[in-house]
Amino acid sequence: MRWQDLRRSRNVEDRRGMSSGGKVAVGGLGFVILLAIGLLTGQDPGEILSQIQGSEQPTAQNETRPAGPRPDDQMADFVSAVLGSTEDVWTTIYAENNSQYQAPTLQLFDDATQSACGGASAAMGPFYCPADQKVYIDLSFCDQLRERFRAPGEFAVAYVVAHEVGHHVQNLMGISDQVQQQRGRLSRADYNKLSVQLELQADFLAGVWANRAHEMSNILEPGDLEAALTAANAIGDDKLQKESQGYVVPDAFTHGTSQQRMYWFRKGYESGDLSQGRIQDIR
Repeated sequence: MRWQDLRRSRNVEDRRGMSSGGKVAVGGLGFVILLAIGLLTGQDPGEILSQIQGSEQPTAQNETRPAGPRPDDQMADFVSAVLGSTEDVWTTIYAENNSQYQAPTLQLFDDATQSACGGASAAMGPFYCPADQKVYIDLSFCDQLRERFRAPGEFAVAYVVAHEVGHHVQNLMGISDQVQQQRGRLSRADYNKLSVQLELQADFLAGVWANRAHEMSNILEPGDLEAALTAANAIGDDKLQKESQGYVVPDAFTHGTSQQRMYWFRKGYESGDLSQGRIQDIR
């Protein structure tokens, strides 16, 4: 991925090296990580979450980070460049529709942090909190994406960041609220299907970003799209379930099948057209 010349975002909070106690909240792709751990170990994801919450101890929230460079500084710079690209793309798209884009903040953290949605652990993976309009990521996830999920490549990480920013766009557009309002009105199974549609739409929006970012800044190199699709495939619900327990339970899906995730990311990339990914049309 050609990212070195991209504008770096100013909306990055670097809390690496600082620690925070509190209860852990699960959101975004974070639940996929939690589900994967549960499926691979045979444990109930709820039990894993309880263990993580119980093991976290309150610590000082303003500890000073040790001086000097860190091994993940280049990845932090990369994530800042990707975030800057999402800002440029969505600002342009909103302007084309006579509106103004409000960019999210991205917080980098180590191990644990606090969000307006609750506490977060590195074990949860990246997530978006609509209450404070922030994307949270522990950069160790990038290693997990490469090693545990066998999805290497910078653009695999870019896809994940763009997916979480996609949730921010859904929040700004009121789509997230519309889905949340259906809780209690629909059966558990029907609401779960709607939640999956929300996640697949975020994949579509990540694809729209990739389309427009390449058009604006020529960011894609050979193999980049394949890296994103490999990541989407690796964290499909059916693939995770099949690998861990040997069978698939569609009613337990949270983010969609591997085929669905790849399809909607690719559709967003190939069309670059928001009208092609209306949530009511996503299946």
